[in-house]
Amino acid sequence: MFLVTVAACGGTDIGVSEPSRPETSPAPSTTIAAETTTTAPTDPFRADRTEMVDVLIVAVDDELTMAAMRTVPRHEFVPDDYLDQAYNDHPLPIGHGQTISQPSIVALMTQALEVGPGDKVLEIGTGSGYQAAVLAEMGVEVYTIEIIEELAATAGAVLQRLGYDVATVHGDGYFGWEEHAPFDAVIVTAAPDHVPQPLVDQLAPGGRLVIPIGPVGAVQTLWAFELDDEGELVATNLGAVYFVPFTRAE
Repeated sequence: MFLVTVAACGGTDIGVSEPSRPETSPAPSTTIAAETTTTAPTDPFRADRTEMVDVLIVAVDDELTMAAMRTVPRHEFVPDDYLDQAYNDHPLPIGHGQTISQPSIVALMTQALEVGPGDKVLEIGTGSGYQAAVLAEMGVEVYTIEIIEELAATAGAVLQRLGYDVATVHGDGYFGWEEHAPFDAVIVTAAPDHVPQPLVDQLAPGGRLVIPIGPVGAVQTLWAFELDDEGELVATNLGAVYFVPFTRAE
């Protein structure tokens, strides 16, 4: 088992109802007989995405995280019925009793991981695939596990279609993904009532674990744990949150 040392709390309370794809320039047009031009397809949600980051996400100042949030098309990860709300700062249902987290929480948890290009991150709870896409956009090597088979398949297909190289698997995330350990960071997007020991065991020295912990159906606490040189977890309270329960295999 691990020991936990609680650091001074510094996060903000946030209520919640709950790697890299570089942009490429369009290929130059070819002139045949007469001069022709090509026009890059427009993104009707670009302004909404910019406003989401610049106006709604005010508690995060990591530029790498913010650049990814400005780039990843969140609307591709929400059901068609909710496209008009894709860039609002609240969670949205994605079926099977699950949600896509609100953008400000995705940004907060991403920043708390303190990762960058080349780092290896394990995500527990793929959900829609949006959090994995944000990390991939930052140049992170992402491994993600989803307990609900249909969501794992759908998220994997969306990530692949958008060009994000993310390793996805259907399974019980409680046990992590030992085959690819150790990880520089682990992020959990559903709330257990304790820290799963296998996830701690799969952290690299100095690695970070960002996870909501608390009872089902009640307010939980978002924690950022760091594994120190002595193998102890140093904990920082990031505030109050509300996530769906951590689901286990039957």
